[in-house]
Amino acid sequence: MKLTRRAFATAAAAIPALSATGVLRAAAPDLAGLRAITGGTAPIGVPERRARIARAQALMILHGVGAVVIEPGSSMVYFTGVEWHRRERLTCAIIPAEGDPCIVTPYFEEPSVRQTLAIPAEVWAWDEDEDPIARVADWIDRKHLLGKAVAIEETVRFFVSDGLRSKMEDLLPAAKIVSANPIVRALRMRKTAPEIALMQAATDVTIAAYRWTYPRIEKGMKPADIAALMNAATRALGGEPEFALILIGAAAAYPHGSRDPQIVTDGQIVLMDCGCTVQGYQSDVSRTFVFGSASKEQRQVWDHVRTGQAKAFAAAQIGTPAGAVDDAVRTYYESLGYGPRYKLPGLSHRTGHGIGLDGHEPVNLVHGETTPLAEGMCFSDEPGLYLPGKFGVRLEDCFHMTASGPQWFSVPPLSLDAPFG
Repeated sequence: MKLTRRAFATAAAAIPALSATGVLRAAAPDLAGLRAITGGTAPIGVPERRARIARAQALMILHGVGAVVIEPGSSMVYFTGVEWHRRERLTCAIIPAEGDPCIVTPYFEEPSVRQTLAIPAEVWAWDEDEDPIARVADWIDRKHLLGKAVAIEETVRFFVSDGLRSKMEDLLPAAKIVSANPIVRALRMRKTAPEIALMQAATDVTIAAYRWTYPRIEKGMKPADIAALMNAATRALGGEPEFALILIGAAAAYPHGSRDPQIVTDGQIVLMDCGCTVQGYQSDVSRTFVFGSASKEQRQVWDHVRTGQAKAFAAAQIGTPAGAVDDAVRTYYESLGYGPRYKLPGLSHRTGHGIGLDGHEPVNLVHGETTPLAEGMCFSDEPGLYLPGKFGVRLEDCFHMTASGPQWFSVPPLSLDAPFG
């Protein structure tokens, strides 16, 4: 789970009130010394998006689909570049099996929508007294696409898909609505070289921000203090902060946070789960360390997680079902007495998730997932161990599948004493 941008703004606002005043004195010169490391990155260009649409159209023909309908969000960005938001007034993209896409949007929003439109496309605007769903159905009908199925991207809201079904059936009773997953999901799961390059850049920023933040963590700090430092460094390095989850002590046993007050003290676990975006593509890296001296139990659990992460990486081979990666970790953890399965103390969540434009994308590294791993797929590898009432340890690094197997975006640490390499 990611902290929202609102939560980030709250954390950022806490910078003037950092609990350790010495951090403020140290942060200014250090931030001044940081430089953006993303200058060499290139945004996704028109040729890349044209190629995506061409691949989608080939899959549409294969699956007997005449058009795909997509609402604003990462899939719309993926194909068209349009960065918009979902409101009660419908904006959507229609990708036909042949020809250029169409953007349907309110008339008064058209100039704003065009500002990020990155491909050749028709734009059909609708006025406030018109039915936008009828406009979508009309465009599909005029392109003679109703004889084939119309595929709906999986995050499209119900009132859109249900309304479109009704309008289409008015025009052709045999009209059919289907899932666009075999097209949209199939393409987005397998990243191209330009996408992987941006994810690598985002990861490089996060690792550099971690290395800057780590020595500045002081006794008495709260999670917001640490998050503020991490986000400030991320911005200075050229990334856009996406989330910064900081868990201290017993709160680290809650994978996505606790409302209990937390403060850095000697011998306490500090778990950091942070990420950013570069040109829209995400990083996701977690590190766990001990402030001060670590106990024998903390070291042991940390080592177990490090081995579990390595076992997941080794199991991630081309053609292997995604669920088998999760199974490899659980088999190891259960041999140590954790679990069984998702029981605590142990690993209570999946081993990993897909990642790209979204922080969490299909498919997941979770028991029962049969999708075979293929070149271009990108995943997190984060088999944490959580001991309620004590602490938790999570190490998270992402990898992408190459023709010869997995390759790290960030290299996992080898020792609790050197958590950032």
